[in-house]
Formats: sequence, C-alpha cells, structure tokens
Amino acid sequence: MIERKKILIVIILILLLALSLAVYFHTATSDSTPPISDKIGVVVTVGPQEEFVKRVGGDRVNVTVMVPPGSDPHTYEPLAEQMKQVQNAQIYFQVGSGVEFELTWLDKLRSMNQQMRVVNSSKGIQLIPNTAESEEGSDPHVWVSPKNAKIMVENIYQALVETDPANRDYYTKNKDEYLSELEELDKNITKTMADKNSTTIMVYHPSWAYFCKDYNLHQLAIEKEGKEPTSQDIIQIVDTARKKGIKVIFTSPEFSAANAETIAREIGAQVVPADPLSPNYLENMRKVAEAFANS
Repeated sequence: MIERKKILIVIILILLLALSLAVYFHTATSDSTPPISDKIGVVVTVGPQEEFVKRVGGDRVNVTVMVPPGSDPHTYEPLAEQMKQVQNAQIYFQVGSGVEFELTWLDKLRSMNQQMRVVNSSKGIQLIPNTAESEEGSDPHVWVSPKNAKIMVENIYQALVETDPANRDYYTKNKDEYLSELEELDKNITKTMADKNSTTIMVYHPSWAYFCKDYNLHQLAIEKEGKEPTSQDIIQIVDTARKKGIKVIFTSPEFSAANAETIAREIGAQVVPADPLSPNYLENMRKVAEAFANS
C-alpha cells in the first residue's frame, strides 16, 4: 500500500511539473515582442530616404539602406548582408531620379526577389537636367530640396498604405506630423537664405541643384562629369572664385577634399563639409542651410 502511494505521488508531481512548464512556455510566447518578420521589410537607396520611411512607417517597418553614409552612390557595391535583406523585402523605394547605384544594380536586385514591389519615390518631381553637355539624364539629388522631400514622403505613404491597409490611420498620423516638420524646415530655410549676400556657393560635387533652385542660389562645382579637375581646370576655378568672392568651399564625405583644400589655400577660403546623404535629414538640412547662408 505504501509503495503504491509513493508511486501515485511521483506521478502527480510529474504531471504538475509538466503542466507548469506548459503554462510557462505559453506565457513567454504570448508576452514576447513580435518578430521582425511581422514588420514590412523595406529597402531604400540612400540615407535621407531612411528617415522618410521610418517617420511614416514607425514601428511597422524594418528599413535597410543600400548605400551607407560616407559611401559614393556612383560606385558603391552592396554587401552580402544587404543582398539578404533585399531577398526578404516587400518594398524597394528607389530614388527614381537616375542615381548611379540604381542604374547599375536595381535590375539585379529586382531579379533576386520578384515578389518585391519597386516604388519610385520621385514620382511627381520635376527633374533638373544635367548641365554638362556630354552627360545625359537628370540630376539625381532630388531629396536635398525639402519641397521634393514632401513629395517623396507622400509616395512612400501611399505605398505603405497599399501594402498594409489595416494600419492606414497610423501611417496617416505619422505622415501628417512629418510633413508639418518639413513645411517648417522649408519656411525656416527661406528665412535663413533671405539675408545671404552672395547667391553663389562653391561645392566639390554638384549635389545641391534642387536646393539652389528652391532658394535662389547657384552652385559652382569643382568636379564635373564625375571627373577630378585638371590643373587647367583648377586655375580657371581659382580665377572664378576670386571674382565671385568665394570664402567657403563645401565638400561631401564620400569624396576626397584634396582639390578643394588646394583651391581654398589659393583663394584664402575655408573648407566646410555639407553632406547630402545624411540619414538625419531634418537636422542635417538645417545645418547645411546655415552653412550656406554664412558662406
């Protein structure tokens, strides 16, 4: 009799332990954060687009940037990890304005994931033709204009709503808040540039045509057609800079500043960074506008 009671107690203890484990694992699974796969996998080409998508998509998106900060979109080659993200993505928001990376890689990226939707972020933007006679196509740097950024955000919003209509209200709220901030940025830059004495800015790489168009400026570029300036080019640039009273030369992190520094020494100017690819779009554009205004 005693042995039977011992066996019964052991069986009961085993059953209680099994029940406790089942309850524990059920609770742990129910309370855990949803996995990344529950989010919309989004791929973008350049850093500013990352802010656009995250501000609209919030915690409903997982964003991968193909051309990381400090890299040149004209020459960058994606890493294996980035390719993996493309394979799992639902949407690719291309800039759509002729960015060299997209011209070189987009077809291949699309072939890796034929279910991935490719959305043109620049739909509705009036593109500026390249100024060099030997170049075809348009200036790809559309995002440096806050006015264009608002159009890109609208395009991103529409695609996210179409992909995830159940969360339309969430995306609408986020979009409206961010558009208000972009509108305020545009107004503040207009005020900042109003008191600028010179309308010419000297840049190494001609990234700022859309910004200049919006705020009545002209960019004088050292690099042309993607080529380093020759000795003769530098002599001409120095002469032009002196005539226009240039005191600041703006460089981008993805390009060498050596030629800009050479010219700056000749004309007694400063070399100041102005990054068109920063992922911190609002903050960066405020800083760039102030730098341009004080040049």
